[in-house]
Order: sequence, then C-alpha cells, then structure tokens
Amino acid sequence: MQQPDEHLLDFDTGTLEDWDGERARTALAGEHGALYRNHLRIALQPDRWATAESGRTDTDARYRAGYVQALEDMAAFLRQTYYLPE
Repeated sequence: MQQPDEHLLDFDTGTLEDWDGERARTALAGEHGALYRNHLRIALQPDRWATAESGRTDTDARYRAGYVQALEDMAAFLRQTYYLPE
C-alpha cells in the first residue's frame, strides 16, 4: 500500500541533478511538510506546460527549447526542496 504522500513523489527523477528521496520524505514529514506538499502539486503545472510548449511549431526552436528548460527547472527546484525555509 502506498503511503499517503507517495503519489506526490511519483515523477521521473532521472533528470533531476540534486534529487534525494530521503530529503524529500523528511521534508514531507517535517515542519514545512504542508508547504512542500503544495510545492509538489504546483510542480505538476510547469511540467504540463513544458510538454505543451515543446510541441509548438509556431515559435523559434531555440526560444522554445530555452522556455521549456526554464519551466522544467522551476518544477525541478520545487521538487528538490530548494524553496523551503532553511
């Protein structure tokens, strides 16, 4: 049986440079767990947005690639606990 918050951690971590599953689970259980849960939910939107943008053909390819990378980076930073208070 999945833990209550495990579904929030169900994403591809292969491209995250600083992913630490233990750090994520500690954050979920810690003082700022509610904030981190919110960050994990918010990260879903830039993921969807990046997927949609990567399929566009009406923009310059270099611009599109940079935009998609920025969206993916934002989602990654949210997931890697970077925006939690120290």
